Amino acid sequence: MTTDSVPAGGDPRRLLSEVRGLARRVRADQRVTWFALLVLAVVTFVGIPFDWYFLVSHCVSDGTACQFSRQGVLYYWPPALLLAYVAIAVCYVRVARARGLGTRVLPYAITGVALTVLFIAAWVAARLYFPTHPHRFPDWVLALDRLIAPWGTIGVALLVLARLERNLGLLVFTLGYLTVALVPIDFGWHWQGQGIGTAFLPQQFINGTVLLLGAIGFALAGRRRR
Repeated sequence: MTTDSVPAGGDPRRLLSEVRGLARRVRADQRVTWFALLVLAVVTFVGIPFDWYFLVSHCVSDGTACQFSRQGVLYYWPPALLLAYVAIAVCYVRVARARGLGTRVLPYAITGVALTVLFIAAWVAARLYFPTHPHRFPDWVLALDRLIAPWGTIGVALLVLARLERNLGLLVFTLGYLTVALVPIDFGWHWQGQGIGTAFLPQQFINGTVLLLGAIGFALAGRRRR
C-alpha cells in the first residue's frame, strides 16, 4: 500500500463531473433553437393570407352539410415547410461548423419532411373521401385532423428536436405549444367576420405568436448563458 495523496485534478469523480459539464456545454453550443422557432413562426404568419384567399366554403340552405376546403393549406404549407426545414438544417450545420462542433439536426429535418408528406397524403385522401363535408365531425376526428395539420406536425417535429438536443426547455415549450394548437385554446378571442371563413384566424395567429415568443425567449436565454 502507499500513503501518497491523490492529486485533486486526478479525482475520478471530479473528472467525471468535468466531462459531464463539458458535454452539457457542447450540447448547449449546438443549439440554435431560437432560429428554428423564428422560421416556423414566420411560416405560420405568412400562411394566413394564403389560407384566407384560397378558402372555399359553401353550405346548403338547411345547414346540414357544408363544402369546406382550405386550398391554401395545400398550395402554401408543403413547400413552405420543406423550405423551412432546409433553412433550419443549414443554419444548424453552419453554426456548428463555426463553433468547431458537430450537429444532430438531420433526424429532425427528416422527421419534418416525413410529416409534411404524411400531411399531404392525408389531405388528398380526405379530399377524395369527403367531397362534401358533414356539418360536424366527432371530437377525435377533429383532434386527429389538427395533429396531422401543418401546425400540429410542427409540434411533433419539435419534440424530436428536443430529444436530439436533450433540451428540457424546448420539450416543455413544445408540450405547451401542442396544447394550444390541438385543444385548441383561443383565449376567448373570436374573429368578428364572415362566419366559417374566418374561424381559423384567431387560432393561427395564436400559434404563430406562441412560436415567436418562444424564439424570443430562447434567444434571450442563449445570450444570457454566454
